[in-house]
Amino acid sequence: MASSLLEPKLRLGALLVSRGYLDIEALERALEEQEESRGQKLLGEVLVDRGFCSEEHVLECLSVEFGIPYVKLDNKLFDPRTFGLISREFIEKHTVLPLFKVRDTLTVAVSEPTNVFLMDQLRDLAKCHIQIALASAKDIRRMVQTYLPNTRTFVIDDIIDDASDDAVELIQRQVADIGADADVAGQSPVIRLVNFIVYQAVKEGASDIHIEPNERQLRVRYRVDGSLYQSLEPPVMLAPAVASRIKIMANMDISERRLPQDGRVHALMEGRPIDLRVSTLPGTHGEKVVIRILDNRNINTSLEQLGFSTDLLDQFKQQVEKPNGISLVTGPTGSGKSTTLYAALNAINSVDVNVCTVEDPVEFQLTAINQFQVQDKIGLTFASILRSLLRQDPDVIMVGEIRDAETARVAIQAALTGHLVFSTLHTNDACSAVTRLINMGVEGYLIAASLNSVLAQRLCRRVCSKCKRKYDPPRIMHAACERVGLQVDEFFHGVGCKHCRKSGFSGRISIHELLIVDDGLKELIADNPPLSTIRSHAQKQGMLTLRHDGLRKVKEGLTTVEEVLRVSDESWIPKHAKKSDE
Repeated sequence: MASSLLEPKLRLGALLVSRGYLDIEALERALEEQEESRGQKLLGEVLVDRGFCSEEHVLECLSVEFGIPYVKLDNKLFDPRTFGLISREFIEKHTVLPLFKVRDTLTVAVSEPTNVFLMDQLRDLAKCHIQIALASAKDIRRMVQTYLPNTRTFVIDDIIDDASDDAVELIQRQVADIGADADVAGQSPVIRLVNFIVYQAVKEGASDIHIEPNERQLRVRYRVDGSLYQSLEPPVMLAPAVASRIKIMANMDISERRLPQDGRVHALMEGRPIDLRVSTLPGTHGEKVVIRILDNRNINTSLEQLGFSTDLLDQFKQQVEKPNGISLVTGPTGSGKSTTLYAALNAINSVDVNVCTVEDPVEFQLTAINQFQVQDKIGLTFASILRSLLRQDPDVIMVGEIRDAETARVAIQAALTGHLVFSTLHTNDACSAVTRLINMGVEGYLIAASLNSVLAQRLCRRVCSKCKRKYDPPRIMHAACERVGLQVDEFFHGVGCKHCRKSGFSGRISIHELLIVDDGLKELIADNPPLSTIRSHAQKQGMLTLRHDGLRKVKEGLTTVEEVLRVSDESWIPKHAKKSDE
């Protein structure tokens, strides 16, 4: 019981009796026990501990006694933005909760209404007038843990206490029947937990959420800027209920726990649409759930915002504006290929151009662009949609991915018949895209006749602007820059701060490698050349590698040498760079 249950004893007792919450005999017994404790226990604590009346009734009467309002806390009563006015350490230490601020007055829920020193501290911290309301310590702790969780642990004991007895029983035992799973997943504590996990992930700019049960804990991790970090650790007994709640949201089969499932959730956050792609996979200790977050605000970008170096941006724009042919973007999963293609489409989209996309799946809804989704189960493949699309009078076609020879051939045929085609491939660099198409079975002369350019890209973490500092990296890092003919005078890195979660990085920037298919390269490709020949020609034409472009951004102070080396694969080195290193 919180120490807010204060004197005077008789007045509190008289209020409880007058309201019918307590009888005289129980009050006398409680007063005797309170006196025997020699001031170690408050009357309210004794009454609640002995079960003579509820804590809610005690707090209600205390609010009358001290002339302050009593509040039963819920998520509609407070503004989460007020959390920033008082540190979490102070909130937890003194069991207080900032509720809302109106003009120059902050309303704070407290469990010790007569602590004058606490009121002064709150006033100094918030730098405004303080109005207090009385709430139970349990309610305050519950709200803090629900809406302001620790970075490592998520304690919801008080949330579970608020649920019904049946809900507590279901949560604390291993759920065996399907009905129990559905019941627990519908309880508000689990709903609040799942909502918070998603809300916090979107707020932090995460691309994926990993919810992983193991023998001892339920681990929640977010992928931010390409790296996973641990966020929460809810009690492991909640794993079945959390998985079931997410399945309900995604309209998946809650009864199937032995097979993988996929689903989709459409949600609104702060008035904007958020798409969640849900995947479940049975594991040793339960189902692992991975949620891919598709935030439409991340796709309304222009080519200028993607981090292109000035010379590469000009060259790529020329390829985007060509009347026909095929341009490819390559890189591993998560390297930003789709974002680049969407930005390219936005650059050329207009009322007099028929732009169409074929995707699996359609990740983002683009304004005034016709988008079609692959459905392999019914035979609606990339190739089949493309064939039909060619009869729809398109000007520009974006193919989500070239996965097989059939799709490649249809895409090339579209390019050869006067259409501008964009697509992606999974290759390590730009030159490898040509050999990949040849290995798929596409004839070299068709590739030579249709291919305009290949853009390879990676994403490097950007140095945090809040904690950016100069530093002197190891000699090997200097050598990496010298090896490609760059002289870097100043190196920067992030020392780690609250803004970047102590990582030293905040956000990402792309690095690029652009292969322009000129007449000389077309002649080479028609003869099905080896990869080394293509690279040699690209070297002579002055193509910069991914690593070279990345190190240029190191020179600009945007990222670190370590980041560039991590994401780039220096499969070949220009001759001039080798000479400069010798």
